[in-house]
Amino acid sequence: MDQELKREIIMENYLHPFNKETPSDKEKYDYVNSNNESCIDNLDIYMLVEDNIIKDIKFNGEACAISTSTTSIMIKLFLNKTVKEAYEILTNYENMINEQPYNEEILGEALAYDEIYKQENRKHCALLPWNGIKELLQKYI
Repeated sequence: MDQELKREIIMENYLHPFNKETPSDKEKYDYVNSNNESCIDNLDIYMLVEDNIIKDIKFNGEACAISTSTTSIMIKLFLNKTVKEAYEILTNYENMINEQPYNEEILGEALAYDEIYKQENRKHCALLPWNGIKELLQKYI
């Protein structure tokens, strides 16, 4: 993926994030707050799982372009996946960010972050929502 396409994906998901809203029926959702005490990133993530399928994920809060865009992309990748499939995507994403072997075929737009390791201070931003959703997924594994 070339640099221009990466920028486009990140900016589109930052400026027009997918499912950025608080669910009206919050009590049906699992919830986690992901925040970074050293910066502005503070995201509330809501996940609805039915019959081991991720039916919905929404998020709200304030965060930098990297955290917001990767949350948007993560949600699109996880919707209608089984918990196991989502966990596999998450593991491959973490591996990519941490310069470990990964399966790029399942990461889609998340490949826009394949060189984020070059900016050590941005790795936390790129992992913040994924770490939150990992906590929620582990309830179902």
